[in-house]
Amino acid sequence: MRAPPPSPPPPKLRSSARLVPAALDPLKLAAAVKAGDRKALARAITQVESTRADHRDAAEALIAALLPASGGALRIGISGAPGVGKSTFIEAFGLRAIAAGHRVAVLAIDPSSKRGGGSILGDKTRMAELARRDAAFIRPSPAGASLGGVARRTREAIIIAEAAGFDRVIVETVGVGQSETAVADLVDLFVLLIAPAGGDELQGIKRGIVELADLLLVNKADGDLEAAARRAVADYRQALMLLRADGTRSRAEVVAISALEKRGLEEVERILNERQEAVAKSGALKRRRGEQAKAALWAEIGEALLERLKDDARIKARLGKLEAQVGAGKLSPAAAARQVLEGFINVSAPAQTIPPRGGGKGGARA
Repeated sequence: MRAPPPSPPPPKLRSSARLVPAALDPLKLAAAVKAGDRKALARAITQVESTRADHRDAAEALIAALLPASGGALRIGISGAPGVGKSTFIEAFGLRAIAAGHRVAVLAIDPSSKRGGGSILGDKTRMAELARRDAAFIRPSPAGASLGGVARRTREAIIIAEAAGFDRVIVETVGVGQSETAVADLVDLFVLLIAPAGGDELQGIKRGIVELADLLLVNKADGDLEAAARRAVADYRQALMLLRADGTRSRAEVVAISALEKRGLEEVERILNERQEAVAKSGALKRRRGEQAKAALWAEIGEALLERLKDDARIKARLGKLEAQVGAGKLSPAAAARQVLEGFINVSAPAQTIPPRGGGKGGARA
């Protein structure tokens, strides 16, 4: 009996350092993005999402080069609880927008595992028909450690998509609850999807995500749930009357839709177009984007300071002892945090020259 041939040797594994591409030339990448190169668009978003220190300078230069070409899209945030039909609605709405001559970019944020840090990133499979269209671009991104339903670099991804020529940019959040409202600080119009007969109709009277929405869509208004959806619309309209208007935006509208059967989408499109025109004419859009940019500045400052604090060797040396004291109940978290911050400020502050007492041109008095 002939012996089987020897199996081929296993392929050599490359080191992880080689698997991560080096930062691309930002000016060349920006030119390719503005020319409509889809691969360049994906690479640009990957570069700004990178947490590698050697990618940050290139990412900032890339955004600086693309910023003048951005700002021309309608930015729409889509949020709602898990299972409410966000992806189904986005696909139906996106296909309708493409049929009307628009180019649609979808930035879908997926939740990240608290243990392993990974994400499924399966939005392209849930929006398969939209993903096949040349006028559509779908980019799933992990939320990472960011809270509020969006990723840390979603704002930069919006800028890149706009510079690539997409005039409808949709940000789909992770499944969120009442208090997760970060997407409202990134978009022009905020749409909240609600499921009928979900037992949360009265949550509309609570301040939070509902009062920030420009449009509330009660989805799944079809089949056995159609009557429940109509009741939910009436309940939310009544609840919104109880919220005090802040004078800077119109009261949200409430519409029943069926994303599955593509019913009610024409009304959604009409409302969004009317609101876009109204905020652009009144100057509210420019003011809103300006406030969002300022908020992004302070968020970036806070995150950068936290990163520097965690990376400071002298702070790391103290943290272990403080964490042990907090864990043992010997020190409160607030007191430990104050000690850490005071230590960080002291080691980060530049040395100051103390002038002599009674100083001046003549120096100290004898």
